[in-house]
Amino acid sequence: MAQLSQARATDERPGDLRAVPVKAGVTIYQGSLVALEAGVAIAAITALNLTGLGRAQETVTGGIADGDVRMDVKRGVFLFANDAGDPITLADIGASAFAVDDQTIAATDGVNTRSAVGTIFDVDAAGVWVQF
Repeated sequence: MAQLSQARATDERPGDLRAVPVKAGVTIYQGSLVALEAGVAIAAITALNLTGLGRAQETVTGGIADGDVRMDVKRGVFLFANDAGDPITLADIGASAFAVDDQTIAATDGVNTRSAVGTIFDVDAAGVWVQF
């Protein structure tokens, strides 16, 4: 395509909310940590090769085939539980946050068993604030 020679109306989408395809048959609950597994959304689990997306805006159950259902996932900074067995401390702020499950974050990859899903934004008595 050639360079513009006049003004153009460029479509826009907000960068903090996206609709993603859901894995067949899985239920993802509103408020859970959502990750991509092979291109479809799942509730985060202890597994490798997941990509953290953010927080589920709604509860959905996937259809018969991957992608039959889509869901809204929000990017931002959200509070999740701090894993008691591999806790995050103030010294971890700015480091990767590793998913234990759809509501729990750990400080390490659990000897190569967990995926980094976001960045540790803060930690306090309520839990871990993760940025997506």
